[in-house]
Amino acid sequence: MKVRIGVGTGSLPAGALERLVSRLDELDIDSLWLSEQLSAPSVDPMTGLAWALARSERLKVGTGVVVLPGRNPVLFAKELATLALLAPRRVLPAVGLGPARASERGAFPVPPGKRGAVFDEALTVVRRLLSEPTVTFHGEHFSFDDIGIGERPPRPPDIWLGGAVPAALERVGRFGDGWLASRRTPAEAAAGIASINAAAERAGREIEPDHFGLSLPVAFGALPAETAAALRTRRPDVDPAELVPVGWPAITAAIERYVEAGVTKFVLYPVITPAEWDDFLDAFTEHAKPLET
Repeated sequence: MKVRIGVGTGSLPAGALERLVSRLDELDIDSLWLSEQLSAPSVDPMTGLAWALARSERLKVGTGVVVLPGRNPVLFAKELATLALLAPRRVLPAVGLGPARASERGAFPVPPGKRGAVFDEALTVVRRLLSEPTVTFHGEHFSFDDIGIGERPPRPPDIWLGGAVPAALERVGRFGDGWLASRRTPAEAAAGIASINAAAERAGREIEPDHFGLSLPVAFGALPAETAAALRTRRPDVDPAELVPVGWPAITAAIERYVEAGVTKFVLYPVITPAEWDDFLDAFTEHAKPLET
């Protein structure tokens, strides 16, 4: 199985993206991942993905993650098809149910209590449009006749799903090409992988064994109080220190533990300022790249 390690941005401003993509190319780093954060000073993930792909001939670019419910799935399928045609095998879409900030949910409107059902229908629509010349679909939330998206890539991009609750793991097994987890301990990641594989078997499917990934925040010096507080809000049952390794020795040790648990794809989200990215990337090539296989 191939271990690959990329980097992700949270609230990196648009003005810093050009320098970042240039350095990732220069250092031959595997991939760049852009988050969906409407309220933060960061680029839109789909727009940023297209821009970054155009600036490089080898860099893979993913969304970590983009919200699907509340988006038009036909237009989203067209976007993915176009990107995959322009940058074959370098588009890495990961989708989720809702934004990280509860205050942003209104920007992705769905009927109350129906977010999971809308997600399932939307993903079905996207998959069919990426693989069929025309599609007729009549569901609870989407309905259309004989719609196509024009030219389609010979191989549709794999679509990975986020989420960690039992329903989300079941959904990955039934619908996903891979799992991009976050805020999971190694033991939780191993249990999630087992649940996904069991769900896939029940659905008559199989998830490729190297299609299990993790978004991993990393820090240096000390874990910022703001980051620790945010993690306690989302995971009050886990010590933030178990979810955010601090310093390269702890980061490399954590990656090795996750690999033992079955995770092979990593997105490191450094808790740093824009001015610290160059130093981080230099250290990344020294400490993280040797862990790839």
